[in-house]
Amino acid sequence: MAADAAELERRVMAAVKASAARGDPPLLQAAEAARCAREAAASGSASCGLALAEALVANLCFAHNTGSMWKLLDQAMSSRLVHPLHTLALLTPRVVPNRRQQPEAYRLYLELLGRYAVAPVYPERMERKSMLAKSIDDAMQLANRYGCQHLDFGHAVILFVLSLVEMLIDCILDDCGLLNISTHEHGNIYTKNMDFGGEGPHDSGDEHREHLRRKNILMSIEVVEKATANKIAQVFLRLVYLNTSSVFSIFGAGKGSCWVPFDMFMENAMDGRHLHAISSVEFLTELSKTLQVLNRATWQETFQALWISGLRLVQRGPEALEGPFPHLYSRLCMLLAIIPLSVATIVKEEVDKLDGGMVSAIKEELVSSLQILVQFSGLLSPPPATVHFANTAARKAAIVLSNLKSGNENLYGYSKDSSAIKAGNMLHLIVEACIARNLIDTSAYFWPGYVVPLEASSQAQESPWSSLTEGSPLVELKDALMVTPASSVAELEKLYSFAVSGSEEEKLAASKVLCGASLLRGWNIQEHVVQIVLKLLSSFLPLDSGSDGRYVQHMPMLHALISGISSVDAVHILSMYGLVPEVAAMLMPLCEIFGSLPPSDHRSCNFEKASVYSVFSSAFLSLLRLWKFHRPPIENALSRHGVFVRSELSLDFLLLLRNSRSALKNLSNVSKSSIFQLDPSLQKPVYIDSFPKLRAWYFQNQACIASTLSTVYNRPNVLHVANNILKIICHKVPKDGILSVNPQSTSNSSMGSSPPPGVPEDMCQWPTLPAWDVLEAIPFVLEAVLTACAHGRLSSRDLITGLRDLADFLPASLAAIVSYFSAEITRGIWKPVMLNGTDWPSPAATLPVVESEINEVLAKAGVNINISSRPRSVMPMLPLPIAALISLSITVKMEEFSHLHGIIGQGIEICATSSSWPSMQIIGALWSQKVRRWHDFIILACSQSPFTRDNTAVSQLIRSCFTSFLGPLVDGRSCYVANRGVADLLGKTLDERARLVVAPGFLYMRSCRLFPDNNFVCEEILKVVIERARALANDCSSERPGHLRSDCMPLSAASSLVEQISSLAATMLCHAGGLNLIRLLYEHILPTLLLSAGEDKLGSAGHVCSLFEGYALAYVLLWSGASIWGVGETSPAYASIYTSKRQRIVDRHLEFMAKVMEGNIVLGCGETTWRSYVLCFVGLLVDFVPAWILEVKLETLQKLASGLRKWHKGDLALSLLERGGNKAVTSVVESLLGYAGAQFSE
Repeated sequence: MAADAAELERRVMAAVKASAARGDPPLLQAAEAARCAREAAASGSASCGLALAEALVANLCFAHNTGSMWKLLDQAMSSRLVHPLHTLALLTPRVVPNRRQQPEAYRLYLELLGRYAVAPVYPERMERKSMLAKSIDDAMQLANRYGCQHLDFGHAVILFVLSLVEMLIDCILDDCGLLNISTHEHGNIYTKNMDFGGEGPHDSGDEHREHLRRKNILMSIEVVEKATANKIAQVFLRLVYLNTSSVFSIFGAGKGSCWVPFDMFMENAMDGRHLHAISSVEFLTELSKTLQVLNRATWQETFQALWISGLRLVQRGPEALEGPFPHLYSRLCMLLAIIPLSVATIVKEEVDKLDGGMVSAIKEELVSSLQILVQFSGLLSPPPATVHFANTAARKAAIVLSNLKSGNENLYGYSKDSSAIKAGNMLHLIVEACIARNLIDTSAYFWPGYVVPLEASSQAQESPWSSLTEGSPLVELKDALMVTPASSVAELEKLYSFAVSGSEEEKLAASKVLCGASLLRGWNIQEHVVQIVLKLLSSFLPLDSGSDGRYVQHMPMLHALISGISSVDAVHILSMYGLVPEVAAMLMPLCEIFGSLPPSDHRSCNFEKASVYSVFSSAFLSLLRLWKFHRPPIENALSRHGVFVRSELSLDFLLLLRNSRSALKNLSNVSKSSIFQLDPSLQKPVYIDSFPKLRAWYFQNQACIASTLSTVYNRPNVLHVANNILKIICHKVPKDGILSVNPQSTSNSSMGSSPPPGVPEDMCQWPTLPAWDVLEAIPFVLEAVLTACAHGRLSSRDLITGLRDLADFLPASLAAIVSYFSAEITRGIWKPVMLNGTDWPSPAATLPVVESEINEVLAKAGVNINISSRPRSVMPMLPLPIAALISLSITVKMEEFSHLHGIIGQGIEICATSSSWPSMQIIGALWSQKVRRWHDFIILACSQSPFTRDNTAVSQLIRSCFTSFLGPLVDGRSCYVANRGVADLLGKTLDERARLVVAPGFLYMRSCRLFPDNNFVCEEILKVVIERARALANDCSSERPGHLRSDCMPLSAASSLVEQISSLAATMLCHAGGLNLIRLLYEHILPTLLLSAGEDKLGSAGHVCSLFEGYALAYVLLWSGASIWGVGETSPAYASIYTSKRQRIVDRHLEFMAKVMEGNIVLGCGETTWRSYVLCFVGLLVDFVPAWILEVKLETLQKLASGLRKWHKGDLALSLLERGGNKAVTSVVESLLGYAGAQFSE
């Protein structure tokens, strides 16, 4: 074959030269060449056209690279002596890699490409099509490149067009010095430049050729534009996207991608005040799958959006902002642990669905999403606290490369070559997190530019974990290990062996190390650290009868573990992993047993030392932080429809959730995919009835919250304990002042009696009782002292001192104090007290500054209200319970605050939000005097208080969020500004030198759970959506002066903006009210809006505006539901909370639509708005969430389809029924036959 081809090339060139010598034009020269090819084909050597093209291209590249030969080839292609696509396929791998050495040839090649690639003519005979497809595939290696087993003619053509577009884009980026971003393994084999004769890629001496090279870049852009604008090429590319989307990554973005839900979810997850019942991994996995579908995006684009949102989250981390809230490590946990685990889940699911050569496609898309991050250099700059970790990650890659270069078999061994140490950024940390979870391999170290030399050399220090695994004593390394995160699971297992079988000293050390840096900063193995910590804590469970001695023996270790998981950051990390129910179930038996043990010689409790009271208090306070213990069992937050809309965690719900998860994990298909695997014996159901002491306190606490204390209490021993406590904490009361928990027993409860003889006043004997007995008596003590203070029988100073003594004696009593005071402030029966600086602390010194800064923060977020309704001359006042609680909180020592803030903070929050008194700025002023370095944190916390009671402030904040993300509205039209998008919605990096600036979206995410009326929030968001839709309609309207019609927005751009508006609105709704609010939206709020009549009803602003109104509302509804329920099948744990509610809610809404279409319900909105809404929503169901249609009742689908056919939308009706599953097959067949019969009768 090679000899025949060479002979044909010789004969063709001889004929061409002879024809040129006779002076024949290029067309005749091509005819002579074709005659030679036909003669060769007649002899059976090859097909005429294919052989001629191969001969001409072989001589043209580059033995006879002349202008006349290019003209001859052009004539041969135009006259179809050779097939254009085949000829271009032969030219591409020859010309493109040599475009810099042969700029003239590349120029002529681009002209042929622009002329023939976009308007091809195809042969008619099937055998010729097969031969052509094979020839194109052989020339371009399409099957190998795109992982196809066999290419027919159609696939060969569309993939050829795709490869040409990809190749040109890669060439443009490469020639401009930009990164090549092709997603395929062989994506740039044609863009590489070849050197011939030792010449470099550029001949800098030839200015003309250099100028031609630059012009070729512009011409390449023109050819790409021409090709992608051609309708035939667009159909080809769309066919690739619809049928081979896994390899189609350039044009998969659809009509505008909306990724803001990622950013808002991640920012919302950073609010440590609100813990989550489900893992952020599961929620982010389902959200990623939802956005990938709704945005019509590839997985590369989805992963890239995830990484960028995570990087933005880290950059927004307020490192300079001090305070008791989750800090930078929690943000890094999201980027380096939660996101990789979510990606790993998605990759596993996709791989399970794919087979053959398609399996590697999802991995390639992941790699491409990581490689493209180098273009976002501003986001990759590591925060100061992470520079060391980034450098360590980069150093690891440098050592591997250095050892490979030197031939060292130990690739990860320590290298003393200081020149091999490299500078790191956030990409190095992300890559290491992916490698640790087997998402990618260490070939990432060889990515271009991944390893960059440091300007200053330094040597790596050996990790203390290496010393531990080599046999060094654990106790000696404890301090170093606590501040250095482990790097491998093997190191954790070594530590766990000490915790299980080591000496008592080693067990204590291992417990402290596990809860140290490895838990907070060991992002690459953090899920394993969390699992080991809980496994170690669960080793003390279940409780056995007579096991008190075992618990006392291991009390130091238990104290270390519980204290370790009680910090603000640790609790938040456990919440992000969705382990709040599991941790609560483990703490309950510990509270039960230690709360039942009497203390030994106990006077005050030190959190740093292990004792019965300290272990109980740590466990009890940690348990209470996991649920809203201070709220009533049934909230006052009811919508106008009488539906509970606030979603707070309760202990009952946590146990129910934990038990349901345990049942799910017993299923084999679920347990295999679960991140956390605990001992099967610990998966038994846990009920509060198993813990009688805890249960008794739980119901007593609920009773105290729901109503005032009963004046008749049938347990005298509890009253006796309360009187003893009163005697101690009020021992400075004058002898004639008598306080008692029961007015009828004052003679036996005199608080004026002196301490026993010989005992100093500050050493009055506290009762040596179990903690549960003390907690049961505390509400009666609090009622007595608060009433006495209100009536002047107990000074404020003695009140606070007594409460402080009580908290020192039993820190767990703070829970009872907070719960009681929170309940009392909601009753509104306590008079305010003056904060004069004598009886109560005065905020006067800092209050004006605090109020001014709060107003400034609100104004910059677009909220202009006056937070202070009192004249400046009036002395600040607070209701007595708030004054007492805030005064008590000020006395807390800072070293104890990490343990107590979760309790005190919740109490202050509920007091400030439940009272009509404007108190938050006063509380902030008092606290800013105590801890000046928390000033910005306090201002930020106080800035959220207006939204707890003022709907005007809520409305302004909602509108400011839309303005910052989309731009302002001016005269009913959109006004586009440069500063908008996610950065303006949620904020940028907080500058340490700048004043506190809070973006409206950030303030919304921190405040939305405190809004007083979520029904109002939903209606207000829908109002803004309608306003924005009308503005877009005005932007698209042609009803304006003729010379301005060119300024009209294209409908495609307006459609993309509607999706962005809807995605933001849906995300804000989901975070404000969660599942319950979305149910209200589907079942009540939106139907009510459509049924409402009046001057401002829907559809009253004109035809175009009505169309956009219905379109926008349909998108908001779909995005809201999909964001909560998912687009298809979800994980069992996610489905148990969210997706299980989908079928009933969607079915009800479609039933409402069907009834309106049947005429059973009269609309209030315009007909155009209604039709637009129905057609758009049904179309969205068909296109994006067909799984929802499967769950709808057949009767509902039939009614809806019937209504659509009456609107002459038979195709949409048929598509709806087609997606109804097996139950709808008969309806589809009957619909088709009926339609055909109707046509035949006509």
